[in-house]
Amino acid sequence: MKKALITGITGQDGSYLAELLLEKGYEVHGITRRVALEDPEHRLWRIRRILKDVKLHSASLESYASIFNVVQNVRPDECYHLAAQSYVSYSFEDEFSTINTNIDGTHYMLSAIKHNVPKCKFYFAGSSEMFGMVKETPQSETTPFHPRSPYGLSKVAGFYLAQNYREAYGMFACNGILFNHESPRRGLEFVTRKITNAVAKIKLGLSQELKLGNLEAKRDWGFAADYVKAMWLMLQQDKPEDFVIATGEAHTVKEFVDAAFGYAGLKPDKYVVLDKELYRPAEVNILMGDYSKAKKKLGWEPSIRFKELVKMMVDADLEILKENKDKSRI
Repeated sequence: MKKALITGITGQDGSYLAELLLEKGYEVHGITRRVALEDPEHRLWRIRRILKDVKLHSASLESYASIFNVVQNVRPDECYHLAAQSYVSYSFEDEFSTINTNIDGTHYMLSAIKHNVPKCKFYFAGSSEMFGMVKETPQSETTPFHPRSPYGLSKVAGFYLAQNYREAYGMFACNGILFNHESPRRGLEFVTRKITNAVAKIKLGLSQELKLGNLEAKRDWGFAADYVKAMWLMLQQDKPEDFVIATGEAHTVKEFVDAAFGYAGLKPDKYVVLDKELYRPAEVNILMGDYSKAKKKLGWEPSIRFKELVKMMVDADLEILKENKDKSRI
């Protein structure tokens, strides 16, 4: 039985990936912070259904010793490094923490694997934010990086760390350059979930307003469960390579807003308020990926497209809010 170690197992991607690996017969281990183990109701909700099937280990990306010990004890065949401070806007507010945690955490994981299980296959979760001020559209594996946020900068460093360990030490290290991927498990701080949650609240009479920043920013949005399949496929190849994972379509935030409100039978103009405070200090205007390499070499394609994704998220938020409403009446 193959053993997999997932950092960030309690997040959106980690939870979908853990489910996928369990279905494939893996023994699944996850790294999480001690605070999550002490507050499972709020911090482990995404993996509640599979908690009995995974093994969780307390460690911190800021502590090499704790990471080293987990890797030494688990001795995984595959490691998926997903954990990071991943909220772009917050990275401007706390750039030191974002950069230190994301870069050091990746370095610690790579070093611990090199010393304990050098044959372990390693996946690094890169990001389309690495492209930033794009030099071409769509963006592919050969597009130059020009990050526009501390988060993007930290991911570029992680990308090159993985690449360096691959070239210097012969490790099987892959970089997945994943474009925006969403789901009902997305955190409420991210714009897509912020929109669908607000639409559900407005529909149920629980709110009357949605504050947003730049409505003209264009993003390539896919479904997170599709994207974790690509992560797994990368580590099943004969040699390590880097891949862009995307849908090849870009939509503005306004298009997402219109689709979500329209699906709920609401008019966005009545509820959406522009707030200049929500603009980034350095905007990224368009991100759209070319996933042709992944299609050719991995046989991967997205199964869920834009409108279907929006509907799925609105329906899920409506269901959650209705459930909570019913519970409060009991």
